[in-house]
Amino acid sequence: MVRIKPFLRPQQLRTAFTPLNRLSPFQTLQQQQTRLSSTHPPHPPAIPPPTPFVPDVTTFLRVIGRGLLTHASKFPTWDALFSLTSDQLRELGVEPPRTRRYLLQWRQRFRRGQYGIGGDLQHVTDGQATLAVYEAPATDKASAVEPRKYVVNVPAGRAGVRECAMDEISRVRGYKVQGAKTIVGPYALPLQGGEGARVTVTEGMWEDRRGHKIDGGERRRTQIRYKKRIAERREMRERGEL
Repeated sequence: MVRIKPFLRPQQLRTAFTPLNRLSPFQTLQQQQTRLSSTHPPHPPAIPPPTPFVPDVTTFLRVIGRGLLTHASKFPTWDALFSLTSDQLRELGVEPPRTRRYLLQWRQRFRRGQYGIGGDLQHVTDGQATLAVYEAPATDKASAVEPRKYVVNVPAGRAGVRECAMDEISRVRGYKVQGAKTIVGPYALPLQGGEGARVTVTEGMWEDRRGHKIDGGERRRTQIRYKKRIAERREMRERGEL
């Protein structure tokens, strides 16, 4: 009796058909849907609404600093400020590249609600906000001796918290009460009579300060300081001090 040997052994057959067995109909359909979805354009970035403290393009560029206020005329609307891509910003002349990256970073922060100092102020008129001291009512003996004091934002023209309803005041971050009624914090200027403080929109108040290179920075510091010592010794020899 003659035995006919198969072209492929059983192990080779299993190896050959393993990739096909691993792909179920559901996985095949899912891969097709993934390929189809990748052909659709990405969703445009969300446009965050303006805030009372930053109501327009000019104010936004003023508070983040780094000279971006000079580019305010290149953004006709609030939507344009938050929708232009990096390539479009380069075509508009927003240079150098680190300035574009800085602007894109602050756009993302603003979308996430990560504001700088004063960004949570709710009552702002002509770029100015009034701060007042709110004393929490005593609930026990400890708080009666030392009442808790908070810095709140009140509408303009009000003489402190006593002229405001509870729904008209809002607590602000970054400021605290020192002593009896003194409000301390960035850009807080005391009002006449010591009744509260005023915060005004100022250029660069949200700016991330860049570090200053000393003697060429870390990479060139040793070389530059070595050259400085040589120059100093040369000057001392010329003056006859060596």
